[in-house]
Amino acid sequence: MTAMEAVERSLAAIAAQGRDGIWISLVEPEAARARAAEVDRRVAAGEDLPLAGRTLAVKDNIDVAGLPTTAGCPAYAFQPETDAPVVRALLDAGAVVMGKTNMDQFATGLVGVRSPYGVTPNVRWPGLISGGSSSGSAAAIAAGMVDLALGTDTAGSGRVPAAANALVGVKPTRGRLSMGGVVPACRSLDCVSVLAETVELASLAADIASSTPVGDEDPWRRTPDELPAPDPARGLRIGVPSAASLTFDGDPDGASRFDAATRSVLAAEAADGGSVPVDLAPFLAVARLLYEGAFVAERYDAVGGFIEAHRDAVDPVVRDIVLRAGQLRAFEVFRDQTEVAHHARSLARVWDRIDVLVVPSVPRLPTVAEVEAEPIDVNAMVGTYTNFVNLLDLAAVTIPVPTALDGPDHPPTSVTLIGPAWSDALLAGVAAGVASSAAAPAVLA
Repeated sequence: MTAMEAVERSLAAIAAQGRDGIWISLVEPEAARARAAEVDRRVAAGEDLPLAGRTLAVKDNIDVAGLPTTAGCPAYAFQPETDAPVVRALLDAGAVVMGKTNMDQFATGLVGVRSPYGVTPNVRWPGLISGGSSSGSAAAIAAGMVDLALGTDTAGSGRVPAAANALVGVKPTRGRLSMGGVVPACRSLDCVSVLAETVELASLAADIASSTPVGDEDPWRRTPDELPAPDPARGLRIGVPSAASLTFDGDPDGASRFDAATRSVLAAEAADGGSVPVDLAPFLAVARLLYEGAFVAERYDAVGGFIEAHRDAVDPVVRDIVLRAGQLRAFEVFRDQTEVAHHARSLARVWDRIDVLVVPSVPRLPTVAEVEAEPIDVNAMVGTYTNFVNLLDLAAVTIPVPTALDGPDHPPTSVTLIGPAWSDALLAGVAAGVASSAAAPAVLA
């Protein structure tokens, strides 16, 4: 498909389905066509543009020159003069931006309902949440409006929407992709995430976005460490949580679906190293520190001053979370940092026994009505298996793994593959192997 054909397809899908709840701002059609024509000219001239013919959505806390950045709050909006480095890298590779997508305000939420621009719909399973905070990015792909999207991920904001929409979600190693030109949530934990229908496209885009030089635009950016590849004589060792350390929040089929998906992962990878039981309880103890501890204070550092001055312009749930965070005392942050360090030292031994850990992406997907009735507790439940990843400096890839137990009223079972920092390439390879197996296609037909 040419870039022009891809853009026309996107424009038609947006026109047919509307922008409500999915888009905050859109590129003017003629501007998108002009960009597509330029890409096609460059391809015709012999340039190698790996993302030519791909359309892109960008979460609205990531700068795109010519479009306002709102972070889901109209009163916060500003007009960036330049693209965020990750956006520029994808544009240089031939992608065409179609617009900026809806999100849980200030990336505070995993549910896709905390936005003055409307609740982001789950276009495939109406009534269920679309996931957040990168809700619009996931919905735009699921609705066939774009091929590829950028989100962010601090507590699972890229992985949860991937699970809710049967997509692939790449949560890279922290610091692998520049956070320059991104409105922060928690600077020390934030990652740009990538969503797509396939592992190949999501991984390609993540690789391209990570290729920008390490500069001064992001003080948390870092250069890769080399990890030893799994010993081929030993085979891949996949960690599987013990049943006692898992919860599915009352979903009677959750355990059976995850077990079936895990068996598909093991079969697809021929897991010669076997499955290794892992007690997930210490990981979940770390996860609770993200919002129940003092790390949430970093959200106040990011946008607390603005919210103090514009209380009526902010979603009430987001406002209360951030303003409460401003009341935390300094010693509590250091206390929790030390506790995470203790856990990280202990859990590092897990990676001596396994190469990849497979977990449910979410315990279950709630309805929008459930979230509106219990906004804090339900949001916390959704992040059960995502919150610890950023705190422990891990990489992750979320993929759909359909099973015979899946029904039509919810997305196919989704699992997340997790590894230590800089295991991104290994995780992508494992995810691609699972996705290509007959038992677990990555693309929802």
